[in-house]
Amino acid sequence: MRYLTGLAAALSALALTGTAAAAYPSSMASTGDSITRGFNDCSFPYVDCPAASWSTGTSTSVNSHYLRIRAANPAITGRNYNDSVTGADMADLLGQVQRAVAQQVEYVTILMGANDVCASSESAMTPVATFRAQFEQAMAALAAGLPNSRVFVASIPDIYQLFAIYRSSFAAQSVWTLAGICQSMLANAWSNLPWDVARRSRVRQRNIDYNTQLAQVCATYVLCRFDNNAVFNTPFTRSDVTTRDYFHPSVAGQAKLAAVTWAATFDFASD
Repeated sequence: MRYLTGLAAALSALALTGTAAAAYPSSMASTGDSITRGFNDCSFPYVDCPAASWSTGTSTSVNSHYLRIRAANPAITGRNYNDSVTGADMADLLGQVQRAVAQQVEYVTILMGANDVCASSESAMTPVATFRAQFEQAMAALAAGLPNSRVFVASIPDIYQLFAIYRSSFAAQSVWTLAGICQSMLANAWSNLPWDVARRSRVRQRNIDYNTQLAQVCATYVLCRFDNNAVFNTPFTRSDVTTRDYFHPSVAGQAKLAAVTWAATFDFASD
């Protein structure tokens, strides 16, 4: 009898978990880097602009995940935490998810790795095995601290696209060089020399390899959803990139990112 009572309790707990999963979250946190901080998207340049974040932002021009969830579940109002940090790379994700755990959120978004690709040089990029181990550590911390929360992992954008759409722009080349932006990919943007072409190809492959690690690790967790490379495969145009630094998403780019990732995340009404 005691066994049956325990079994009934366990089944009840599973049922409650299932009910909780098929509902819009009442709190969320975003983790990542300057992309998720909305860097350079406010009226004042070269500062974070979290209101423009594709994930937890409040700008109606972007229509973030937060605003879309709030439209269906007003209980999330004011419970949108942006834990991302400009300049962060995968080594920093663990600290960010620990903040999300402390906030006890029901939904976490992760867009991390662009700075691992965009290093000061090709040799400075994070080794793939290290990148995976760092991501595994962060996911384990999320699973332990927020076992019933859903986690959405976005793929790293295709950094080569940025090079391709702006390589002919003298202004972009100048900013990339003077500011030392993403030199692993963007150094000598004007060059068609074989070694520069080969370097860009290797950096793009590293971008792809990182996304493979994100997909594989996420797949080991029931409540993790990878975007199936939706962000990486999304074409973007010059208007999607701010001309303040020719690197970060513009407000239009944030809106595109919000739409693409929203289509790839959980169907909160049924998942």
